[in-house]
Amino acid sequence: MKLWSLLGNSQKLDGGAMFGNAPKALWARWMAVDADNRIDLACRALLASPLNGKTVLFETGIGAFFPPPLRERYGVVEGRHVLLDSLAAAGFSHEDIDVVVLSHLHFDHAGGLLAPWAEGRAPELLFPNATFVVGRDHFERARHPHPRDRASFIPELPALLEASGRLELVDGDHSAALGEAVRFHHSDGHTPGLLLAEIVGPETVDGQPHGGVVFCADLIPGRPWVHVPITMGYDRNPELLIDEKRAFLEDKLARDVRLFFTHDPGCALAQVVRDDKGRFATAHEYPELHARPLAA
Repeated sequence: MKLWSLLGNSQKLDGGAMFGNAPKALWARWMAVDADNRIDLACRALLASPLNGKTVLFETGIGAFFPPPLRERYGVVEGRHVLLDSLAAAGFSHEDIDVVVLSHLHFDHAGGLLAPWAEGRAPELLFPNATFVVGRDHFERARHPHPRDRASFIPELPALLEASGRLELVDGDHSAALGEAVRFHHSDGHTPGLLLAEIVGPETVDGQPHGGVVFCADLIPGRPWVHVPITMGYDRNPELLIDEKRAFLEDKLARDVRLFFTHDPGCALAQVVRDDKGRFATAHEYPELHARPLAA
C-alpha cells in the first residue's frame, strides 16, 4: 500500500478564530499573519491505495463549489477544483476512488465532493463509484445543525449523499467498506460525531496495532494544535476537545502512530513526541507524501 498527500483548495482564515482563546502574541510565533489578520491554511487529503483492496480517499477539502462572492468571504484562494488536479498528478481521477472517508461534513472538509460551481447549475456529486463513509451521529448533526454551526454545512449535501445509494453511516470502530484495515476513533469536541480514521499499521504489540497513520481532521488541524491547551474558536466544546486530544495523543505516542494533518500548510505527516515536561510536540515531519509505503 502507498500513501499520497493531495492538496485541495487553500484558505486564508482569521488567525484569532483558528486559535480560540490563545493570544495573537503566542500564535503569531507559529503562523505568519497577513494585514487582515489571516493565516494560510491547507485543505489536504490523504490517498491510500490499495487499502483493503480499494483506492481510498480521506476527505476532499473545500473544493470549488462556492459561487465567487462566498469564495471570497471564506478566503478560498483558487477558483479551480485543486484536488482534481492533485489526483491527476498522482495518476488518479475522481472516478477511480472506491471509498471516500469523511471525518465530518463541514464545507472545508467535504466541499470537494461537489463539482465546481457554475452559474445556474445545482450542486452535483463527484466520485461516482465511491462509497461515502460518515459517522452516523455527525450525519444527523449535518441534517439538523445548531444555529452556532449551521453556516459550516452545505445544506444540499446530506440529501445528495443519501440519494447516491452509496452512503455508509458508521457507529463503531470499523466500517463495512474498509473492514479491519481502518480503525475509527470518535470525538465530539469539535463537532458531534467526528471520525478520526487510522490506517492500521503492520505491527502488533500486546494485541494493539502499531505503526499506522491517523487522519487528525479538526481534532488537531496542524502542528501548533498538538499542544494540548490550543483549541479553535470553531470548536463546539473546547474543554472536551482538550481531554479527547490528550487521550488521543497518548495513545498514538504509545503505539507509534503517525499524525496526518489536513490544515497545516507546511506539514503533511509527523511523529508525535513528548518532552521531559510532558508537553506533546512533533518530529520526523514530512511536507508531502508521494507513493510512500505505510511502514516507511
